[in-house]
Amino acid sequence: MQGALHLSRRQSLQGLIVLGAGAALSEIARPSPVLAQDISDEDIFRFALNLEYMEAEYYLRGTTGMGIDAADAGSKPGDVVGGKQVSFETPAIGEFMQEVAENELAHVRFYRKTLGTNAVDRPAIDFGAGFKAVAEAAGLGPDFDPFGNETNFVLGGMLFEDVGVTAYAGAATVLKNKDFLAAAAGILAVEAYHMGMARSTLYRKGEEAWKAANAVSDARDKIDGSDDKDQGIQGDGKANIVPSTPDAIAFTRTPQEVLRIVYLTDKDGVSKGGFYPEGMNGTLKTT
Repeated sequence: MQGALHLSRRQSLQGLIVLGAGAALSEIARPSPVLAQDISDEDIFRFALNLEYMEAEYYLRGTTGMGIDAADAGSKPGDVVGGKQVSFETPAIGEFMQEVAENELAHVRFYRKTLGTNAVDRPAIDFGAGFKAVAEAAGLGPDFDPFGNETNFVLGGMLFEDVGVTAYAGAATVLKNKDFLAAAAGILAVEAYHMGMARSTLYRKGEEAWKAANAVSDARDKIDGSDDKDQGIQGDGKANIVPSTPDAIAFTRTPQEVLRIVYLTDKDGVSKGGFYPEGMNGTLKTT
C-alpha cells in the first residue's frame, strides 16, 4: 500500500496543527452558527445531499472514471477536482465498490427528487487537496493517492462512510417529519452496510492497512470536537469492525462536527475548506 504508516498519536496531532493552520488561512468569513431551533428538516436533507454528492463523485470516479451526470448535479454545479478509475486487483472488492457507487448515486437522486426545487446544486469538491491534507495529518506519506490502488480506495471510502453513519444517527435525533425520519433511517442502514464492508475489507488486508485506518480515525477524532467519537479497525489485539458506544450504539455527530471533518479544521466559524473549497450549499455550512 502506498504511504505506509508508522506514527504516534503525538505525530498525528502535530500534523493536525499544521492542517488547522492551513484551513484557518483559507477562511474568509466567520458567520455565526445556525441555532438548533432554526434548523428545518429540509435544511438537514440539503446538508445530507452535499455529503452524498461527495460520496457519489468519489465512488463513481473510482469505479467508472466518470462522475455524476449533469442531470443529477443541479443547474449551476461546482467543479470537481481529482479522481480516476481504480485498477482493482480483487474482483469482489471491485464489485462491492461498484455497488456502493450505485447506492450513493441513488441517494443523490432521492434527495433531489424529495427536495424538488429546494434541492441544492453540487458544491465544488476537491479530492486532491482534501486527501493531501488527510494524508499529511494521518502520516500516510506525501505520495498517498486514494485512487492509486484498491486498498487506498477503500481506505478513502472509510473516511466518508464512518462520518456518514454518525451524521445520519445525529440527524435522527432532530428530524420532525416521520417520512423524512424513516428515509434517513433507511439510508443510515445502507451507509452502515458500506462502513462495515469497508472496515472488514481493510482488516483482512493486514497490519499495514490496520495502521493506516487507525491513523485516519485518530485524525478525525482530533478535529471533530472534544468527545471521543471515533474508533480504528483494530485495538487491543483484535478487530474492531463496529465502532460504537459500550451499549453497542452508533455514535452521533452534529452538522458542525461533520463539517469540521470534511473541511479539515478544528476551529469554529469556518465555512469552507478541505474537500469543499467553496463550502457546502445550504443553511448548514459553518463549523
